[in-house]
Amino acid sequence: MNGIVKIILALILVSVLLLAGCSSGGGNLRVGTKAPDFKLSDLDSKFVTLSGLRGKAVVINFWATWCVPCRLEMPHLQAFYDEWSGKGGVLLAINLGEDAATVKEFMRSYRYTLPVLLDSEQDVAGKYNVEFIPTTFFIDKDGIIQNKIVGAFKDKDAIEKYLPKIMP
Repeated sequence: MNGIVKIILALILVSVLLLAGCSSGGGNLRVGTKAPDFKLSDLDSKFVTLSGLRGKAVVINFWATWCVPCRLEMPHLQAFYDEWSGKGGVLLAINLGEDAATVKEFMRSYRYTLPVLLDSEQDVAGKYNVEFIPTTFFIDKDGIIQNKIVGAFKDKDAIEKYLPKIMP
């Protein structure tokens, strides 16, 4: 029986290693490269493109309403938006895979006003090689990714510490 267990464990290990080698993680998208352009609809059915924000510092946060860490960091993103949107910074919260009604209800129920874009098919998340949420990208005025942070921010200061690299 021990021999069979060892064989099964070895097969599982090999399978995991092969799958990890085939994942989309990483790709050519990394800090120091140009952020992929996209065109997504906001909650009012207006389209937003990243290229249309050229010249501004942009923070892109990928999230979902069902994601507990995303929900925990949302008040910090809102506080960041409230303070920095008037200082030349742009925050885009890109919701992954949920319909507009679900996201609107979430935003309404918590009184969040930050801009949300809908990545219903998760195509943009794919371009950005998002494997876990929340994931946040800090993009400078030239459209270059300066930082990628995986995981939730514990407070507004944790977000702001990445601003010096992207603010014009």
